Amino acid sequence: MKINWFPGHMNKALKDISEQLKKVDVVTYILDARIPLSSLNPSLSQLAENKPILYVINKIDMADEKRIKELLPNFKGENIDYILFNSTMSGKSELITSKLKKLSSKKIEKYKAKGVKATIRTMIIGIPNCGKSTLVNNLSKKAKAITGNKAGVTKHGLWLPIGDCIEVYDTPGTLYPNISDQETAKKLAYVGSVRDEILDFVELSTELLILLKEKYPALVEKRYGACKNIEEIALARKYVVGGGEVDVERAARVVIDDFRKGRIGKLTLD
Repeated sequence: MKINWFPGHMNKALKDISEQLKKVDVVTYILDARIPLSSLNPSLSQLAENKPILYVINKIDMADEKRIKELLPNFKGENIDYILFNSTMSGKSELITSKLKKLSSKKIEKYKAKGVKATIRTMIIGIPNCGKSTLVNNLSKKAKAITGNKAGVTKHGLWLPIGDCIEVYDTPGTLYPNISDQETAKKLAYVGSVRDEILDFVELSTELLILLKEKYPALVEKRYGACKNIEEIALARKYVVGGGEVDVERAARVVIDDFRKGRIGKLTLD
């Protein structure tokens, strides 16, 4: 199974992002803490490379924090900062806004010297289903952005005011035209950044189970016991269809759902 998903609206989104970036002071780049490195879209990174960047390592509540700490040096540097975040928790927006103001301090001081209050403009970018729109709603304290637990919900960019001095541009989740690294492609599929309808769930869950046994064997055993593969999980849970045939497809979808919902444990695959 070769995984590649780049529908037409993503190509339009990249063009729109390129145009709107001219108006942006700092980029807010949302990453999924379960795959923080694989969350980096080369097309987006190239567009944003000349802007200050705040990496929001989101869904930290579902991730292996020990592994995340090892990866943090990748997200810190000159005009680059990060924050560990759970965008589903309310009341944390000041953590984001304070970082944005710090990264935009030159503009703020420049306007302050003129006696004018600066408006900071940030663009929120990231792969599909990484929590961008949920973060926007958290920041604005109102459900202004459409959210959903699947890829491809946000289709168009949108400027929204956040408080009295920050404006955010929410963009559609965007992948890139050709994902040549299929290990990265599989990780994107595991977290729901690729549309499920194009995936072979039996093959995908088999690959996921192999990876999880390699990285987190104790957690896998705790969840699935001595089951060695998807078919054994189906048998153990008595997933059968007409005629007593083992329903491997159902077991495969359960394993993917267990991973996405955090039922296996706190995991980081990168």
